[in-house]
Amino acid sequence: MSGALVAAVARTVPWRALGAGAVLGLLLVALPRLSDGPPEAWLALTLLRAAALAFALGLTFLLDDPARHLTTPVTTPRWVRTGLRVALVAPVAVLWWTAVLALVPHAARPPVGAVTLEAAATAALALAAAATAVRLTDEPQPGPSVAAAVLTTATLGALLIPARWTLLAATGDPRWAAAHERWGVLLGVGLVAWGICQPEPRRALRFSRRSGTPSPSGV
Repeated sequence: MSGALVAAVARTVPWRALGAGAVLGLLLVALPRLSDGPPEAWLALTLLRAAALAFALGLTFLLDDPARHLTTPVTTPRWVRTGLRVALVAPVAVLWWTAVLALVPHAARPPVGAVTLEAAATAALALAAAATAVRLTDEPQPGPSVAAAVLTTATLGALLIPARWTLLAATGDPRWAAAHERWGVLLGVGLVAWGICQPEPRRALRFSRRSGTPSPSGV
């Protein structure tokens, strides 16, 4: 993989959208620090989940490409280009999540492994939704629509999540572990869906009858 390819892909990453989601997540988790005492455990967990969702909403813009229908076909497979985008963002996401966890007082912080699993599953599902939109539509910038769909789904899903899972975790209630087995399943579903949507769309393999050249490929 050449440095020129890495530099070219890095320029296409929507850093502003990702930065907006990251900053929003940090602000949400930092809000309790404005009060006198540490946040309650259930509030800390809720804010961590909200921060993870904010960053995931930024990730829904990761595959946007305004020039999708204007660029000529390239020899580098689409799965390489999209995978490289994720690889460029991954270290930033890890550092960001570390900072988010550090903002939560230790006494109120939920189990780090479990809440990190939730954040990873949320990010994977957001990326899978973006990849699906690119795979199945001709929209060069599906990010706003995907973000709206992810936000709506997360809001509806939040209605089904127990309000005080943190307290269940503190008492060793088995429902906490069982719930995070389901989060693990969601993470796997997101990764599988992402992988399925990586091959080039069939329309990219069609040849123009007039020119005999491949039609422009997607992101």
